[in-house]
Amino acid sequence: MNEVTKIENNDFMDKYQKTENIVEDVRNIIEVSQKEAYRAVNTILSQRNWLIGYRIAEEELAGEGRAEYGANIIKELSRELTQKYGKGYTKTNLYSFYRFYKCFPEIFHTLCGKSGICLSWSHYRTLLQVHDEAARKWYEKEAYEQTWSVRILQRNIDTQYYYRLLQSGEKESVMREMREKPMTINRTSLSLLKIR
Repeated sequence: MNEVTKIENNDFMDKYQKTENIVEDVRNIIEVSQKEAYRAVNTILSQRNWLIGYRIAEEELAGEGRAEYGANIIKELSRELTQKYGKGYTKTNLYSFYRFYKCFPEIFHTLCGKSGICLSWSHYRTLLQVHDEAARKWYEKEAYEQTWSVRILQRNIDTQYYYRLLQSGEKESVMREMREKPMTINRTSLSLLKIR
């Protein structure tokens, strides 16, 4: 039996298909591993941010919903975390984590980590701009199903794609317009993640 086929329960290994061209095989292995690593990093980052938002919301409840108490929590937490971990924990970022939890409470069904995260943290951060819950859910679903990059998602939010589609008597023409716009943006942005 081939050593590769002995490895079980590994999605990455399931994607490996040997051909007669070693160069193509190795390129495929590298590209698939980059995609898997990128996806794993984004999932963990989104989980971390959601859990931080969850914890901030729990602490805010202890303060009986007082706005000044919540603001002080975020301010103090930002100071402590920035001192220990660096600039990624600004008040703005912590508030985004809090909003992420509030806008997407169903992402985790349990705190043990059953995850419904489908998009990257950058996608979710972009979706936080959409205050209409129905529109936000629609953009989330479309971004996942159509594999929209963050830039395409942002463009579609900025151009009010959801609302134009709802108001249009000719939905197909609106959908065609969005599909025909130049899609020169790299869908996976893997160039940002180089694994060697």
